[in-house]
Amino acid sequence: MAVKNSTSAHAKRSRKKAAASSSLIPKFMKNPKTTMALALLIIDSLLVSFIIAYVPYTKIDWDAYMSQVSGFLGGERDYKNLKGDTGPLVYPAGFLYVYSAIQYVTGGQVFPAQILFGILYIINLGIVLLIYVKTDVLPWWALILLCLSKRVHSIFVLRLFNDCTMVILSVAFSPSKKEKKRSGSNFASFFMCSAAVSIKMNVLLYAPSLFILMLKAMSISGVISALAGAALVQIVLGLPFLLSFPIEYISRAFNLGRIFIHFWSVNFKFVPEPIFVSKEFALSLLIAHLVLLVLFAHYKWCKHEGGLFKFLRSRISFCSITSCSAWPKTLKKEHIVTTMFVGNFIGIICARSLHYQFYSWYFYSLPHLLWITAFPTLLRVLIFVGVELCWNVFPSNLYSSLLLLCLHLLIVCGLWYSMAENP
Repeated sequence: MAVKNSTSAHAKRSRKKAAASSSLIPKFMKNPKTTMALALLIIDSLLVSFIIAYVPYTKIDWDAYMSQVSGFLGGERDYKNLKGDTGPLVYPAGFLYVYSAIQYVTGGQVFPAQILFGILYIINLGIVLLIYVKTDVLPWWALILLCLSKRVHSIFVLRLFNDCTMVILSVAFSPSKKEKKRSGSNFASFFMCSAAVSIKMNVLLYAPSLFILMLKAMSISGVISALAGAALVQIVLGLPFLLSFPIEYISRAFNLGRIFIHFWSVNFKFVPEPIFVSKEFALSLLIAHLVLLVLFAHYKWCKHEGGLFKFLRSRISFCSITSCSAWPKTLKKEHIVTTMFVGNFIGIICARSLHYQFYSWYFYSLPHLLWITAFPTLLRVLIFVGVELCWNVFPSNLYSSLLLLCLHLLIVCGLWYSMAENP
């Protein structure tokens, strides 16, 4: 009898061990999204290697960046004197630190830089795929859309335009695996976004959405602390320039009124140049941007809280009569990603000028934006392909820029009329 019980117990232990060892692989591989994501990472890594090896590099801003970095490393702290062959430096201090590190790693040479940027591309793609795997929006087969952009591949490894800004953002947006950890990670996300702003200011397009999400997920005191921490990040990173030439640094690194060259505009090439460079046109776009943000915040993002203004009043009154630390609320992954992506996209369509490198600011959000609309799948794919084609017309013209604007507006209309709300 004892032998029988011993044998039975041993058999149970063996079955448990076998189940434990085998449960990981099926759980991992049964999700078609995970399998697809891994396959895409491998295939795209090979594609990037092929592009670097056989497609000629296009010289645009790399030499200018290296000249600006060399001036900084040489001791120059006056922003008006940090220049390259394409013009003066217009990015905050974080840009100089990042590209100083890139120059150190690559020696300022193009080929090593292409390898580094190829690695950044794959890292960024991996994090984006992780976001899509964790959010239940995109079907598994549609993940391939994230790897089909000729322009995005070119931006990263042929023109060396992009840097770790979008990588930092992707990490900041990646949904936390455990709900209980998400509230605490809001601080880290805010600091990472601030660090990304210190590299390139396009990250500010995410700020309104992020602010609303933090009001939902954190206490008022927590939001204030996060804002103070984000400001501190900017001060610390810009300290060498703020202590020496503060006016020059602030006016050049954070110039929100900069006028872009009409020739390079991808989105508003159909607008006559005198109107394109006018203050009235810039003001109109700013008003449109603010109106769209308020409308989406009121009717979509804060719908379950009774609208934007009721939500803000309730947060202020709640904080005034109770402990400010008693509010934290858990938000769904889909709601976080959707709010951030939509807020950024609104900024994109209202931007006075989109240059070719700016496509990377929102390309990876397009599949998510299209699949939260009620558009039929064929129309979603056609819109995606249409946007990609517009970005591959060089130089842009009246027809390509007008089509791009129409496709952007179509996406916004689809989001407005059919976007599911996930509080």
